[in-house]
Amino acid sequence: MVRRTQQLAAEHGVRLRTLESPWNELLDHLEPLTFDLVLCVGNSLAHAEGTSGRLSALAAMARVLKPGGRLVLTSRTWELVRGGGTRLDVRDRVIRRRDRDGVLIYHWQIEDHWDDEHHLEVAVALIESDGSVRTYSERLSMWPYRYEALVAELCASGFTIESSTFAADTEGYTVVGRRA
Repeated sequence: MVRRTQQLAAEHGVRLRTLESPWNELLDHLEPLTFDLVLCVGNSLAHAEGTSGRLSALAAMARVLKPGGRLVLTSRTWELVRGGGTRLDVRDRVIRRRDRDGVLIYHWQIEDHWDDEHHLEVAVALIESDGSVRTYSERLSMWPYRYEALVAELCASGFTIESSTFAADTEGYTVVGRRA
């Protein structure tokens, strides 16, 4: 994601400093009370290890925000993901990105308990110019959470909820929290 962000910034002529850091090390690289806006997108918070990992991540994001600063967080609706159980999802259409065609495949490993480590293997089957198929995959660990738990954790980390698009029957949502 960092590399893609750098590429997009360069393509659009935007000067941008990127940083790759675990949440708990943000203040090793950034000054506290520095930013007006923090983006936590792409469902990244689910990769923090459990409740304590999420609380640590949210606290670190709060510490780099100025008072009144906003956190914009996007998330899957984990209640729906878990409701589908362990499964293989093969997307029903070819997608095109950067002049390449491919098919996305997701293998969800859903555990019995919310607090257990879940896994998602994402595979991309790329269709090469000669018609052959080359597959790339990555296995990710995740710790899903209920929407109500996220709201409580945001509030415990010093945020007030400014807006939310959560709906129990939609795949994902955005929450905007304002730092006190």
